[in-house]
Amino acid sequence: MSQVSPRTDRIVRFSKIALVAIIFAVLPLVAESPLLRRLFFLIVVFAMFGLALNVVFGHTDQLYLFVGALAGVGGYTTAIAADALGVTPWITIPAGVALAGLIGGTVSYIAARRRFTVILIAVFTLTLELAFNQFVVGFNDLTGGSTGFRIADIGIESDLVFYYLVAAVFVGFMLLYDRLIHSRYGVAFNAIREDELAAESVGIEIVRYKTFAGVVAAMLIALTGILYGFYEGRLYPSIYSFNNIDVAILIMLTLGGLRTLLGPVVGATVIFAIEEQLADTPEWRIVIFGVLLIVLFLYFREGIVRKVGDFLEERDLDPATLVENNT
Repeated sequence: MSQVSPRTDRIVRFSKIALVAIIFAVLPLVAESPLLRRLFFLIVVFAMFGLALNVVFGHTDQLYLFVGALAGVGGYTTAIAADALGVTPWITIPAGVALAGLIGGTVSYIAARRRFTVILIAVFTLTLELAFNQFVVGFNDLTGGSTGFRIADIGIESDLVFYYLVAAVFVGFMLLYDRLIHSRYGVAFNAIREDELAAESVGIEIVRYKTFAGVVAAMLIALTGILYGFYEGRLYPSIYSFNNIDVAILIMLTLGGLRTLLGPVVGATVIFAIEEQLADTPEWRIVIFGVLLIVLFLYFREGIVRKVGDFLEERDLDPATLVENNT
């Protein structure tokens, strides 16, 4: 593999982000069906979830199985606070994001201090996911329970306008992710993932960096959950359920490629394409996705993006190399 300059690497990375932005900008314009536009919206939302999980799971091996709960904390906190204060929910978004960030940071801090393994973190967070669902259903006077909690008018009546707003936020997510992973934090994350003892021996503060990853991921998840709730217009426990959120995101991220910028986008696109084919047999969704997740973890951990990258490198078609050779 030929070496490329940092400048060329940055050009290629930002070109990928620009390409995704252009594709997401064009897609709704060629789709007249409201159902198809909703599908595009969901692809963007779940790509956002996947990118956020990539930060904490892909780079620091903290398997969060309460993405739905964090998204729900953001959504319900924002909606309930806005209703109580009689203001637009746009004003209370920081409250939902901050609370989720506090929860994510606390979980990562405890897990890092106690040196939880990936499995223990998964069990711990799955327990919190189930507890959140019970809370939402049990405290129906506060959350609306199974009947749902109506979100106040957000002032955007056009689904197309809201889609572009969320797509713009996702582009911001990609820029933030790229900046984070190519900073000293990214270097520390990768060192921790490779060997915690070795990372600690060279002065990397494991607890600090894992907690930071948890806070950032939780805040991004919460913001995505809030926007998802705004789009739905009413919050239900099922929107943020483990089956609806966490299972799908794990498959998308693994299929697309962990620790890659485009992995969440590719994974979300493929999985929603499969879901469209299963629309007439919804009872098979969990079974098929469960089997797919097992197969991916056992035999296809690198994901589509890395496989394609390796294929291009073998044939000297890697974008970074081509840019370097032509400059």
